[in-house]
Amino acid sequence: MRGATHVKWAACAVAVVLAAAGCGGGSDSGGGGADGIVSSSWGDPQNPLEPANTNEVQGGKVLDMIFRGLKRYDPKTGEAEDMLAESIETTDSVNFTITVKPGWKFSNGEAVTARSFVDAWNYGAHLKNNQRNAYFFGYIDGYDKVHPEEGEATADTLSGLRVTGDRTFTVKLSQKFSTWPDTLGYAAFAPLPRAFFDDHDAWLAKPVGNGPYTVDSYARGSQMSLRRWDGYMGPDKAQNGGIDLKVYTDNNTAYTDLIAGNLDLVDDVPASQLKNVQADLGDRYINSPAGIIQTLAFPYYDDDWDTPDGAKLRTGLSMAINRKQITDTIFQQTRTPAKDWTSPVLGEEGGYDPPLCGTACEFDPARAKQLIAEAGGLPGGRITISYNADTGSHKDWVDAVCNSIKNALGNDRACVGNPIGTFADFRNQITQSKMSGPFRAGWQMDYPLIQNFLQPLYYTNASSNDGKWSNKKFDDLIDRANAQTDPAQAVETFKEAEKVVRDEMAAIPLWYQNGSAGYSERVSNVALNPFSVPVYDQITVN
Repeated sequence: MRGATHVKWAACAVAVVLAAAGCGGGSDSGGGGADGIVSSSWGDPQNPLEPANTNEVQGGKVLDMIFRGLKRYDPKTGEAEDMLAESIETTDSVNFTITVKPGWKFSNGEAVTARSFVDAWNYGAHLKNNQRNAYFFGYIDGYDKVHPEEGEATADTLSGLRVTGDRTFTVKLSQKFSTWPDTLGYAAFAPLPRAFFDDHDAWLAKPVGNGPYTVDSYARGSQMSLRRWDGYMGPDKAQNGGIDLKVYTDNNTAYTDLIAGNLDLVDDVPASQLKNVQADLGDRYINSPAGIIQTLAFPYYDDDWDTPDGAKLRTGLSMAINRKQITDTIFQQTRTPAKDWTSPVLGEEGGYDPPLCGTACEFDPARAKQLIAEAGGLPGGRITISYNADTGSHKDWVDAVCNSIKNALGNDRACVGNPIGTFADFRNQITQSKMSGPFRAGWQMDYPLIQNFLQPLYYTNASSNDGKWSNKKFDDLIDRANAQTDPAQAVETFKEAEKVVRDEMAAIPLWYQNGSAGYSERVSNVALNPFSVPVYDQITVN
């Protein structure tokens, strides 16, 4: 993101012929058994699939199929488990020695070595490469030299990374971070082959990874075809012949195709179909807890939203939203009103704190009206909530939120929705700081730690701090929490930081989201992981 260059992906010249044999598309999907192809709904990713440049859900789905890192999050529990890591050792939570398992290869035959990780991380961190997830390398020593906040880089590589053998490397952090190894299942930390650096354009056209699938073809706006890689040596080998990710700009159309037998999997059942889904699919409907929270974010780069009384205004808006009525009416038990800024999947020991938001997240029209009036009223007399119109039935809930605000304030002009055509266009406007009012900001956890629900979103200049909120007290508490060697104490300190988010209402928490999916009779063993992503490699074709 941030001005990344768009590239043309290798695909057939005309998208409409993608189903023809030359593109490896739908014509392959008719068979069953271990070689059967699964078709699934999808949306185009915002950027090319560089691991350190993808921080949105659609691109993340593909990265999870074509890459494996040092850690992998258990698809049932979310627990960080060793994948390519033979060992990660430390005595001080600052200096780590990492040993990579032997025998792993990329799908082009290159060996996965310690240098595969070190080179990838140095690339992802460096300012000149403009990687959206560069921030994830921020705790490695020397990051301030390769990615300074201002000016040009003064170093080419991170001083905290050192290759010590074919399968070993050391990492020195700039401060204590006891749970740092648990972050290494995130896609930004994936290894990269030499081919990525030797012919970058060719790699972007057809990414090469070390996961259970390879990219066969991609026609933007139509379909990405992935095929099982039989040379994959991990324990989670693909149980099908491949996945065809079919682009839909309307989830209702995807759902209709599923019911008609033209699609195997829809991994986000539209809200408008939830009342029918049990009757339509029976036990082929999945509704399971996930590490996802929906919020309304604000553009703090706009003077209208960065004011001395801004916290009052945002808190008033929060109290004007009838979360329970909206989740009951629209989402049919697939959403739960949010009471903090994390997720119930963390558990209370992991930092989930239902009482934390308190009255600021409770529907109170009278208090909402009072707080907004004390803050000087709505900027320009009306708020506009922006959202992408192509997936997720966002229009339904945005209209409901606006109606709740209008009713609470007794003003029919107080709120309006602003649909933006596609998810990619929506994200581009956000990352280019073009929002003029609140906007949809769903967050799907990268790894199951409370830190991930707070730091990437609210820390100054963090990778997903799209509204550019900044608060020194919050930043200091996050730094202290990361330095804690006792996990329980770290969680408590993170919760103190979360209270700053609450007091300033940095973003309005709306609801926690369940994973919601439906699948056809043609496939079995379909499940969603705690990130609400299908466990594609375990799906079998009947």
